[in-house]
Amino acid sequence: MDPATRRQPPTSALDISRAFRAAAERYTGLLKDALGDNLVSVVLFGSVARGEARSDSDIDLLIVAEHLPFGRFARLRQLEEVERSFESELDRLRSLSLEPRVAPLLKTREEASRLVPVYLDLVQDARFLYDRDAFFRSVLARLETSLRRLGAERRTRGQIRYWVLKPDWKPGEVIEL
Repeated sequence: MDPATRRQPPTSALDISRAFRAAAERYTGLLKDALGDNLVSVVLFGSVARGEARSDSDIDLLIVAEHLPFGRFARLRQLEEVERSFESELDRLRSLSLEPRVAPLLKTREEASRLVPVYLDLVQDARFLYDRDAFFRSVLARLETSLRRLGAERRTRGQIRYWVLKPDWKPGEVIEL
């Protein structure tokens, strides 16, 4: 390859995040093709969504779909064709000295409706790549309402992010989202 035409690898966290987000959008297109009407939502989260990705960051995706089999491995098997089709995109990123890995979290609509701790950061960081009928937006809106009611605060110490769910919490008090 002619050095004058060779693309320079992205080096800033923001540029890497943009490259990974574009890859996540291509992955979403493959999911739409593979899952069709069963696909409900695809949500990018984590360092890529925040614009803080490193060259080896995971591309964290929450994937909500109808009619998923029981069990993590059975669900991941449903993505094998998507993964094979996406391999050329990963090769392209590797040619830029990037080493991402897609990290899918697969849930049914019913499972995704139940609030879980990983959703806390999605309230602020989620990037919706696909969301039929605003399904997952409504899940996060419900959580956001609960967090406001509690007076919850997201705090940062260095690169660590955490939530204080109820600043005036008393020992023995139960917190419900």
